[in-house]
Amino acid sequence: MINNDIFNGKTLLITGGTGSFGNAVLKRFLNTSIKEIRIFSRDEDKQDRMRRSYKNDKIKFFIGDVKDYNTILPAMKGVDYVFHAAALKQVPSCEFFPIEAVKTNVIGTNNVLSAALECGVKRIVCLSTDKAAYPINAMGMSKALMEKTIIAKARDNKDSGTVICCTRYGNVMCSRGSVIPIFIKQIKEGKDLTVTEPSMTRFLMNLDEAVELVVFAFEHAEPGDLFVQKADASTVGDLATAVNELFNGKSKTKVIGIRHSEKLYETLLTKEECIHAIDMGNYFRVPMDARDLNYEKGFSEWATLNEKNSEFNSNNTRRLNIEEIKEKLLTTDYVKEELANWKK
Repeated sequence: MINNDIFNGKTLLITGGTGSFGNAVLKRFLNTSIKEIRIFSRDEDKQDRMRRSYKNDKIKFFIGDVKDYNTILPAMKGVDYVFHAAALKQVPSCEFFPIEAVKTNVIGTNNVLSAALECGVKRIVCLSTDKAAYPINAMGMSKALMEKTIIAKARDNKDSGTVICCTRYGNVMCSRGSVIPIFIKQIKEGKDLTVTEPSMTRFLMNLDEAVELVVFAFEHAEPGDLFVQKADASTVGDLATAVNELFNGKSKTKVIGIRHSEKLYETLLTKEECIHAIDMGNYFRVPMDARDLNYEKGFSEWATLNEKNSEFNSNNTRRLNIEEIKEKLLTTDYVKEELANWKK
């Protein structure tokens, strides 16, 4: 368990804070000794609903867009720590509007980091995705370039007093873009469960694990570090079966084919990153390559590619069975609430 005292009397800013991750952070820290949590997003309706739902003076709301530096800068003043979660994350949407993905995920991240450096923020944790490793779609490519932007900023400002780091995680169950709410809706409507490819594998994390990963990175990071959790995985077909059984559904599975630029499996650490990864128990830490463009200096400090190193992906991690998937699903508030309503 992470030590909550590190947030005592501090101000935390969450970009994209009206999303699933932002709500999970609020649930985790609101009743601690944290001084203030700032929610930065462009969705005024969600902000208003959060304001009325939580009714807590510790929460401050800022409307703006990470694409606009002039809106993020005022929200950053007086902030101690930042969790940067704002992103375009839907694979098909990014595929059809790749420039928008670049604007938000790359330029928006650069704006957040620049504003944080200007305001003297102490620590920044940026949220990335497994799709950034060996990317094949626009979302993953924009996130990969986001990670490169993070590392470049961290390298250039490693002595500034601001620690910039990154987390990379797999599918967060029931978050925006998750297939689980779609399956539940289809079961309740008596429709077939639409599965792109049953053998496709995906990492499974719940929101609490996503928050724990970010806070672990926050507590242990050095400039430019990348952190991943040792996550379990399941096939999409087994996930659909588990949801169906959990809700006593009678739905059949309908295979609709792989969507634009989807992967059959996801990678959390590339083969090249595994060479340098440091095992920290439940997590891996990949330190930044701090060398400059004079590659002949210190080259021996970085190993050459060792064929024995394997990437960490959703096909070679522990595979959950149907019962284990159901247990995992029941760790999410969304599934528990939907199941309780379904049984009424």
